[in-house]
Amino acid sequence: LLDHVHPTGWKDPTSQNKYDLVVIGGGPAGLVTAAGAAGVGARVALIEANFLGGDCLNMGCVPSKSLIHAAKLAHTVKGNQAALADAGITIQGGADSVSIDFAKIMERIRRIRAGISHHDSAERFTKELGVEVFMGRGTFVDNSSVMVNGQTLKFNKAVIATGGYPSLLPMPGLKELHQMNTNPGNKPRPYVMTNETFFNMTEQPQHLVVCGPGVIGVEMAQSMQRLGTKVTVLGRSGRILPKEDDDHAKTIQDQLEQDGVEFRLSVTEYVGVVLTGNILDNGHPEMSFKIQEQTDGKKVYTELLVDAVLVATGRRPNVNGMELEKAGVEYDGRAGIVVNDKLQTTNQNIYSAGDCCSQYKFTHAADFMARAVVRNALFFGKERMSQMLIPYATFTDPEIASVGLYGKDLDAKVVPFRTFEKHFKDNDRAICDGETEGMVRIRVDAKSDKILGATIIGKNAGNMISEITLAMQSGTGLGTLASVIHPYPTTAEAIRQAGDLFNRTKLTPATKSILRGLIKVQR
Repeated sequence: LLDHVHPTGWKDPTSQNKYDLVVIGGGPAGLVTAAGAAGVGARVALIEANFLGGDCLNMGCVPSKSLIHAAKLAHTVKGNQAALADAGITIQGGADSVSIDFAKIMERIRRIRAGISHHDSAERFTKELGVEVFMGRGTFVDNSSVMVNGQTLKFNKAVIATGGYPSLLPMPGLKELHQMNTNPGNKPRPYVMTNETFFNMTEQPQHLVVCGPGVIGVEMAQSMQRLGTKVTVLGRSGRILPKEDDDHAKTIQDQLEQDGVEFRLSVTEYVGVVLTGNILDNGHPEMSFKIQEQTDGKKVYTELLVDAVLVATGRRPNVNGMELEKAGVEYDGRAGIVVNDKLQTTNQNIYSAGDCCSQYKFTHAADFMARAVVRNALFFGKERMSQMLIPYATFTDPEIASVGLYGKDLDAKVVPFRTFEKHFKDNDRAICDGETEGMVRIRVDAKSDKILGATIIGKNAGNMISEITLAMQSGTGLGTLASVIHPYPTTAEAIRQAGDLFNRTKLTPATKSILRGLIKVQR
């Protein structure tokens, strides 16, 4: 992996002429920007201080989905014995005969990550794409030049794509133990982690506490519980997945609780975390994790004895240490780089893309922001962030995926709308698969079939949402989707059937009377 994303002994090219484009940051946004610009003939420099591929390859999408895959397999054979029995399948010895080799699971994750990494490698970008790659920290010298490793790179245009980093809770003892996790010295390593270090584990924790009931938190909580770790999820708001509709969030929480995950969602204070001095059988130091909760109107202190902590309480943009002031680029420590709708910063020759400037912290959003930046920066393009339709998915089991506006968003905007739902309990393929939990929920304009937003909760929701995204992008209404022939039996039929529900609303009493009259005439 490191040979591709941060090769030792890498020699920077010698900068000679002015670059058409300098890109700071080698995550998804930076890589797409650099590859796209070089592909149309621009002279491009790419600067990366840490790992090419960014969070997605190294500590985000790729390793997390690999862990989810292993957890689903484990659940199928170990945690879902009733479904196996119903299908006529019996495992001799039952669930206890199925063993989990956590070290092998994590080794596979690293192997997959390494296998994919060539696509993002310094070698590929240099030899195949013609990008000049500099491994180091870039800082602005003035409004048209950047310094990296002692070299000054002059540019016509630049793109800041430095991504973000996980933020820690202001909890006594947490920061110190997190630092010990990354640099333990000669002491046992306390497993206080963010997503940046979570996938470095080799021994399975016995009790994992997850701080934050958002997407990362619930995905990893369910996976680790299904692999055999006791998991407790902590939060303050009383619920999980705050963006999602209440009933859908409850469906996910109910499934995680069925898997064995414990939720404590009324935390009022993270009191402190300390080492107890005990070393568990897996080699992990035990920790005392104390919280204050609101229970029945009273504040109660609770101590959890754990050997792993995952902090998943949000991310902040990487905007410090680049001398942005010298380039005339305004930024905010929480919101990130200040950009206009064309992703242009307060320096008209410098653009930004990805997590460092956007609320949409998804790889696919960074990808399309980068494409827009290439057009706008190099070809006088008019691409606008506000025109992008960005779907997203949470890869729990069941999955949940959304695009467009939620009902609460439409209510806030005082936009009248109607909702059409088709449940998977009425879908033949879902019944055959024994995966009947969930539904398709589509929100349309009150006076037409224009789709304003949609959510799918169920198996493969992340794949299914693309059909509705395409319909919204192309202006195809829900009524028209009813005429799209889907293979039978598939869960995607539920989308077409939601269109049928819409079309039935057009059968007013007057319309029905006319149709009856036409039939009588033909008798």
